[in-house]
Amino acid sequence: MSFLFAPAALPVLPVDGETNLYFPIHRIYGVARNYAAVNATLGEKTPPSIFLKPADAAVYAASDNTLELEFPCATDDLQHEIELVVAIGKAGRNIPVEEAMNYVWGYAAGLDLTRRDLQRANSAKGQPWDTAKAFDESAPMTAVKPACRTPDNEPMNIWLYVNNEKRQEGTTAEMIMPVPEIISYLSTLYELKPGDLIMTGTPAGIGTIHPGDVLEGGVQGVGVLKIKFKGV
Repeated sequence: MSFLFAPAALPVLPVDGETNLYFPIHRIYGVARNYAAVNATLGEKTPPSIFLKPADAAVYAASDNTLELEFPCATDDLQHEIELVVAIGKAGRNIPVEEAMNYVWGYAAGLDLTRRDLQRANSAKGQPWDTAKAFDESAPMTAVKPACRTPDNEPMNIWLYVNNEKRQEGTTAEMIMPVPEIISYLSTLYELKPGDLIMTGTPAGIGTIHPGDVLEGGVQGVGVLKIKFKGV
């Protein structure tokens, strides 16, 4: 097989606790407005919406290091959303809710970075959210922790600090559509495949980020990330 130019590297995340073992990323699904408090702040409660990010939007944030990112272009209102990320380990369609957890390979903590001003403008015009959600480096994530090494500590606490000030705090118990239902629902829309990542939604406290800000957050029993946005 010949190529016109060198193919891009396969997007991957390290496997937590392993050396030179990686989780290859197929797709990144996002679940919007999946926490009760967030839906309440937006007005009438609505079923969660689904969006996608490109696989290479994921960027690895090691727990023992601060990841420096360029501040995204084309936005005056970049916002943070800390989330539990579910890593899928086998393929499936029309998965029953009671079987859904058998498809989970592991978990990560991740940030769904959102250009909120673009999202508002797109929504007002009835346009998709691609420019708001699916931009470069819009999904910083920890290593993927195997489910077999993740404590059975539901509900998991989720939290985020910006410049040492707490912004977001909640638990997965607040999800409108819990993980098994998310997997089951997505599998009616797409064939889920090994390497899929599902960003499951964010608790209340979403806010704006500025150049120079330092974010630190995580998911209990899964992972912690720390990110600094370079000044402009």
